[in-house]
Amino acid sequence: MGFFKNIFSKSRHTPQEGGIFFTEMQNILGFAPLDINHYIKAFTHRSSNKLDDKGFPINYERLEFLGDAMLGSVIAAHLFNEVPTGDEGYLTKMRSKIVSREHLNELGRDLNLIKWVESKVSTQHFGENIHGNLFEALIGAIYLDRGFEGCEQFIKKKVIVPYVDIPKLEGKVISYKSLVIEWCQKEKKTFHFEVYEDNGIEGQKHFGVKLKIDGEIIARARATSKKKAEEKAAQRAFFAFQEKINKK
Repeated sequence: MGFFKNIFSKSRHTPQEGGIFFTEMQNILGFAPLDINHYIKAFTHRSSNKLDDKGFPINYERLEFLGDAMLGSVIAAHLFNEVPTGDEGYLTKMRSKIVSREHLNELGRDLNLIKWVESKVSTQHFGENIHGNLFEALIGAIYLDRGFEGCEQFIKKKVIVPYVDIPKLEGKVISYKSLVIEWCQKEKKTFHFEVYEDNGIEGQKHFGVKLKIDGEIIARARATSKKKAEEKAAQRAFFAFQEKINKK
């Protein structure tokens, strides 16, 4: 318990002291935590270098893994029940749209979870995915604190009810790159993402991408990562070939 008292000493306090962390968790969850320690761990970054009594690291990464599994299970069960005609491929794609990294980051930002991170690193240096990682870790903490039923109720309230609109999701594109590649393969067209560093004048490292289909440059894009640049180029290619791709 010494660790948990220490990390509350400055910006947070123990629930017994009426701390704002406990109150805030209660507001976010919709119920009072039974064991606040699970939630403290869900917001502890590995840079804190904390260890438990057995010498194991204390951070949110294992809870993130658990929360990812719980979220996927609840969403899968919901889709299975709500879309009885959906085959395995359809259900898998729909689940991917709901639990996409982009959507999880949005959920984490909406709850302002980054506010509660215990870290020796400034939150300004965290990548965008920290928001979704914390959301998954929070779900993992709920599972340990309240079991599957409590976890399911939270996911229904925070994810399914406000965001899962099946007709809208059916038309949502989560990866233009996948769509373009699938179309090229179906049409037996060659494709190639030519990636190169493009530092430009901003002083920040960027990557440029040329997407070639059958040897012809169809789209160009640049972004702060190779993945983002490829996705952006694929999106531009998608709109260039939209009518043909939609007929696939």
